Amino acid sequence: MKSILNLSKLSCIVCLFFANINTGKAQYDAMFTQYMFNEMFINPAYAGSKDAMAISLLHRQQWVNFPGRPITTTASIHGPVLGKKMGIGLSFLNEKIGTLNRNLVYLNYSYRVKIGKTGTLAFGLMGGIHNQVNKLSTVKTTDDNDVQFTQNTPSVITPNFGAGIYYSNPKFYAGISVPRLVDDNVSFTSTGGVLKTTKISPSSFHYYLVLGGIIELNDNLKLKPQAMVKAVQNAPIEFDVNVNALIKNLIWAGVGYRSGSDIVGILGVQINPQLNFTYSYDYGLTKIQKYSVGSHEIALGYVFAYKGKKIVSPRYF
Repeated sequence: MKSILNLSKLSCIVCLFFANINTGKAQYDAMFTQYMFNEMFINPAYAGSKDAMAISLLHRQQWVNFPGRPITTTASIHGPVLGKKMGIGLSFLNEKIGTLNRNLVYLNYSYRVKIGKTGTLAFGLMGGIHNQVNKLSTVKTTDDNDVQFTQNTPSVITPNFGAGIYYSNPKFYAGISVPRLVDDNVSFTSTGGVLKTTKISPSSFHYYLVLGGIIELNDNLKLKPQAMVKAVQNAPIEFDVNVNALIKNLIWAGVGYRSGSDIVGILGVQINPQLNFTYSYDYGLTKIQKYSVGSHEIALGYVFAYKGKKIVSPRYF
């Protein structure tokens, strides 16, 4: 190659990819702090769990000021059907990491069974597509005519599927899932050809265990502890834990910890029983924090009422 790449740009992108890879596993699932507002993307059995149509939006800016950092946006909508015996939903994710731009779209389905007076056990399936392209034309070089970076790679689409189980009652919830069953690796040759591998590989499954609850201390203060554990073969188990307090049914405030990675602060407003807005800030515990100002995430959720029925309390799960 005749030209010389902008070394600072290239080194940042390389560092970024290595920082997102744990020993023995490739990370193809996006990272979130407020995963409790993004469970449709983690577990298809969550569809319909709010007993009304619900929408959520989430945007994450990771490692702000770090070139090539991950920028992730997700949106989902779901609700119960057929007398709340089933749930359906649609989820979307866009993620940019360095030159990589990918879009994921999934249709979610759950079959819901009543357990006791207040509990529900749901079994879920999800299916969708992954689309990705490397925008090499955005890389700065000293030679504007460098053929390696004058055009983007081909846009590639691959299928994927997932499954999960989710239990909830008014005070507690728990779920286990494998949201991506297909190992869909895509690479490109020097001539622009596509090398695509799509296979079901149990050794690559990412398992998610999520659980939490609500503890009512008094009329003005409720605690919502939550945890998420992620596991994959031949890699250390990762976990996220946090505790949020709901003060006077209006203010959310909480703290969290991501194993070996970040400490987290969360602040939000329960605008009304149907609408909430939250913000989180991650302070990194790794060397990347020296080159960034942390990570920011905002989430917005809304739950609709059906046929004039009023929602008399916030939807905690």
